[in-house]
Amino acid sequence: MEFLHNIVQAHCVGISAGILLVAYVFIALEKIPKVTIALLGAAITILLGLVSQTKTLDGGLDPHYFINFVDFNVIFLLVSMMIIVSIATRSGMFNWIANQLLKLTKGHPVGVLIALGAFTAFASAFLDNVTTVILIMPVTFFIADKLDINPVPYLMTEIFASNIGGTATLIGDPPNIIIGSAAGLSFMDFVNELTPIIVVIMIAVLAILWLFFKKDLHTTPERMAEVANLDNSKTITDYPLMIRSGIVLVLVILGFVLHDVTHIETCVTAMLGASFLLLFEKPKDILSDVEWNTIFFFIGLFIIIGGLEASGGIALMAKWVLNVTEGSQAATAMIILWASGFISGVIDNIPYTATMTPMLLEIRNVMGADYTLPLWWCLSLGACLGGNLTIIGAAANVIVSETSAHHGHPISFMRFLKYGAVVMITSLILSTIYIWFRFLH
Repeated sequence: MEFLHNIVQAHCVGISAGILLVAYVFIALEKIPKVTIALLGAAITILLGLVSQTKTLDGGLDPHYFINFVDFNVIFLLVSMMIIVSIATRSGMFNWIANQLLKLTKGHPVGVLIALGAFTAFASAFLDNVTTVILIMPVTFFIADKLDINPVPYLMTEIFASNIGGTATLIGDPPNIIIGSAAGLSFMDFVNELTPIIVVIMIAVLAILWLFFKKDLHTTPERMAEVANLDNSKTITDYPLMIRSGIVLVLVILGFVLHDVTHIETCVTAMLGASFLLLFEKPKDILSDVEWNTIFFFIGLFIIIGGLEASGGIALMAKWVLNVTEGSQAATAMIILWASGFISGVIDNIPYTATMTPMLLEIRNVMGADYTLPLWWCLSLGACLGGNLTIIGAAANVIVSETSAHHGHPISFMRFLKYGAVVMITSLILSTIYIWFRFLH
């Protein structure tokens, strides 16, 4: 064991980087559940001594204790929001809102496309993207059937809108939660810096999608009238639950907004809301809806990346980036934005963001907070918007495409790429212009 320990200590950067790289490869191949890969990688990282198994060292706290690398702000915020959304969904409130929005379109196919896109983007700013698309898909298939239209244009619009809308706020997409926690950025920081450009990107993308799909968006006046007269009176299944969960959801978001005044962490605000709602529910039923696979995937991933951080590998990455860009803030920002977009289009944006975050913290240590601020927004925009590139770019993409295929409307990889590449590149060009004039000009 002493021999193995000496080898690991001598090659700790290479070994920790190797574990992360192998984990990435298996996550991308999707042959083994990614939570299994993350936990196995974490166990190997701890076993090899890349991070410490024990809390204390020589009578003091060990900074390399593996628990120290797990960001529990992220973990508790995710779990709490999953609980709140799960309880609120049971009342039928989200489907009621979607139906009301569709009734306003009078059943016009183009109006329905815009309404579904706008609703999905807005909902994704506050709910998990996967939850949003799961809520909206049954409504989409119902509307497409009533209008006798292929649902694929609507479904692809919802995929793109969920990834774009999720970029707008701290809680909209897991990468933003990771970035916000690491960088100390508040809910209102995200709203102030990202929401305006996301609105512009969403309008541009809806215009592009209309051009792509307009030839498919035709129906008869009779079918339009059917959608315009949708009966939405029975969509709400539990009025007390709707009122209770609606009030809690509004108060939790208000708590996020007021973080700079109250200094209460977002995870604590979300935990308060979730625990209050659980008082009226059977916790066993609600907790079964929490995506525990995602939660333990995060925990395992944090530990693997912790091994690379503890070995000094993250510091070397930061030094390399600064050497390549010769310290230019603009060059560093553009590399992070565009590399994040293309990489996140191919691999899961959660492990990518979790790897990049400590690197940006290292750059902040060297270059200062002012230098690094635009880099955080570049990472967020690239990682979240990059998910629109391919059908495997984000979890919402996979779920929608699989459900569409199940309903007899398969979306091929290449068909998605044809539209996704245009949407993502347009999004990144607009993001580049925004970042340049907002921070770098």
